[in-house]
Order: sequence, then C-alpha cells, then structure tokens
Amino acid sequence: MTNRRDFLASLAAGSLAAMASTAAHSATRPRVVVVGGGMAGATVAKYLRLWSGKAIAVTLIEKEIRYTSNILSNLVVTGQRSLSTLYFGYDGLMSKYGVRLVRGTVEAVTPGSVDGTWQVRLANSPRPIECDRVVLAPGVRFDPVADLNDPTRAAPVVHAWQAGPDTELLRQRLAGMPSGGTFLLSIPRAPYRCASAPYERACLVADLLRRNKPGSKVVVLDANPGIVAESNAYADAFSERYADIVEHRPDTAVVAVDAERGRVRTAQGEVVRADVLNVIPPQRAGAIVQALGLTDADDQRFAAVDPRNFESNVLPGVHVIGDSSGTTLPKAGHIGNQSAKICAAAIVNAFNAEPPEPWPTANHACYAPIGSGQAAWRNDVYRYDAQTGNMVAGNGAAGSAKAAEPSAQVFAEMTTWFRTLMTDTFA
Repeated sequence: MTNRRDFLASLAAGSLAAMASTAAHSATRPRVVVVGGGMAGATVAKYLRLWSGKAIAVTLIEKEIRYTSNILSNLVVTGQRSLSTLYFGYDGLMSKYGVRLVRGTVEAVTPGSVDGTWQVRLANSPRPIECDRVVLAPGVRFDPVADLNDPTRAAPVVHAWQAGPDTELLRQRLAGMPSGGTFLLSIPRAPYRCASAPYERACLVADLLRRNKPGSKVVVLDANPGIVAESNAYADAFSERYADIVEHRPDTAVVAVDAERGRVRTAQGEVVRADVLNVIPPQRAGAIVQALGLTDADDQRFAAVDPRNFESNVLPGVHVIGDSSGTTLPKAGHIGNQSAKICAAAIVNAFNAEPPEPWPTANHACYAPIGSGQAAWRNDVYRYDAQTGNMVAGNGAAGSAKAAEPSAQVFAEMTTWFRTLMTDTFA
C-alpha cells in the first residue's frame, strides 16, 4: 500500500462492505479477539476500532476489573504516589469505541470451525469465541526462584514487578526497615520488563533511606555484566550521588532465596543477608504464548514474531505484542502502546488484502527518576531494518535524544508524558 493515510481515511468514510468481503471466513464482518488488557492489549483494541471506522469487531478478554500501571509504580514503593493513581479502567474502550469486554482467563486457542478462523476458549465459559485473527498481549510470566532451604520448592518473593498488592507490601516493608539496615534488590538477566526500572528503584530507595533511615544501604545484585539501560545516568548516580549508599554488583545472579531469614544465595555460592529482600525473578512470555509453542526456538522465553506486524512466525493469524513478543524493542509500557499500533495498522491492512507497512517505526520515551523530584529522560525512535529483519534505533529517519542532566523540570514533564500515554491507551 502506497498511502496508508488515504486508506485509513477510506475506512473511516465507511468501507465496512469492502472489508467484510476480504474477510472470507467471517459470516458478517472481520473479528479480532485480543487477549490481555494491559498497555499493548488496550491500545490494539482501541486502534483496531478507531482505524477501521469500527468496521472490525473487537473482543477484549481480561481477567482483572482494571489495569494497574507498572509505569511510575516505583514512586508508590517510596511513598511518593498512591497505588490508586495508577488505576485505569476499560469503560472508555467500550463506550467510545465499541470494544466488547469479556472477563475471563484464556486457556486455549485452537483452529475454528472454518479454515483460517480461530476459537478462543475461556476457563470460565463452555462456549468459545470464534474470530478471524487473535492478538495475544498477556504480559510476562515470572519464573520461580528456588527456596534456599529446599531447592525443590519455590521461594515466596516480593518482587513488585507487577503493580498491585506486592507494590504496597514492599512499600510497607521498606517503611518498617530499621535505620542502618540493608535493602537488597536483585535484577534478572535481560530481557525483562522495563530494563531501566530496577536501577531507578535502587536510586529512589537510596534517596529515601538517606533522608529517613541514616546509615542504611542498598545492595544491587545484577545478573547482567553491566547496567542494562540508561547506563550513563545510573552509573553516575551509583558512583557519585549514592556512592555511600548503593553497592552495585554486576554478574551476580540470585539463584535461591530464604525469605523468612532474609538471605539469598548467588550463582557464585555466596550468601547475602538483608533486612528487606526485593528479588525480581527472571521473566518470559505469558502462559498462553508458552502453551501455544510460539516462543523462539533458541531462547524459549519470548514469542518469535515479524516486527512489521507482530504476527507469529509459528502460527499465521496469531499476533503477539507487548512484553511477550521477542523483538529488539525494549519491553516497556510505551513500547507496548507502540507495538500495538503497528500491529493494529497491519491487521487493518490485512483485512483489506494489503501488506503491512514496509518500514514501521516505534517511539520509546523513557523517563528515569534519579531521586525525589528529579529525573533523567531519553527518547529513541526505532525503525524496521530490512537487512536484519529487526527494529533498529537511529535507523534512517529515526534517531535519539536525551536530557543532559537529571532535573526537576524533567520530573514534572514525566507526569505530563504519563498522563498523555495513558489517555492515548485507555481513553
């Protein structure tokens, strides 16, 4: 397709009949089922309806009554925000865009009654939902961490890497930590959800401890060889601003946890003690992605997809977006929104017998709080590169920019960015 804007305008003008004729397997009109109502799932549901002029019937399946944003949840841990400010509902998607919302958990996706269609089966319903395409956006699943005292069992860990009750519990434990105590944060090997966020959490906690609990320290056990994201900003923070509080230890993976006694064992066999443990487990694609066998053959952690449309390399007609997809894009809420738009545009094209955009782009803004009221900022634009088959930052018309130094102004801008992003996703 040479002019996507003209095509989308024609849809908005009323091309339901043309689209329905290309969805040969649909009895009425094109149907898409979206599994998961996070940043990626909510965005793709909204924009499938918006960009098709409501010609595509969209069903969103989500087990929770609302979405709790992981973005800015570190500020809940340190008491700078309340968890309720991170709640977002689905009323706008239903009332403004006509998205059908179904509560439930998907347990299977199987071929439909007609060749080329799919049946999405829910654990709480005897009747499957039939559709022409499926979009999976289940987020991440957390791997178990062995119990230090019994390696055959999984240890209970408070990671707060899925915003919700764990976030509040970690805040309470941090508030109850004695002065002179130790907060231990472990970082899994990349990729994981929001690469910069563990370092952000370490800085925010260090800032809090300095002000409220003198003599305390933060120990960061990092399974990666170095700081994964925003390396300059966080390296400077660790070595200068928080040099007396933060101890960052790269190449140090946590392999076992004794939650009751506040101990962890590293891959090197060392046992490290702390007053508060915050162990972030390794992550992989959501359970339904694993169950369908959509993960990359080499890594087995995330779904192998074509980044031009996020269609599975294993099952044509099934798309995987957000944190569950295995691409060169970062795993972050803003990228979830961006990958959903690429996917939505490609599906709209497909129902009109058109190929996806040949060189899609994705914008990634990353705000990184360094301390109370100060943040750094970086923006990268990724573009599809035909030679590598990947999304590449700074490719062609794409580029990047960042703030020279953390500042109060950037921290204030972060709130505006967050509000704009969530409005674009849910409103």
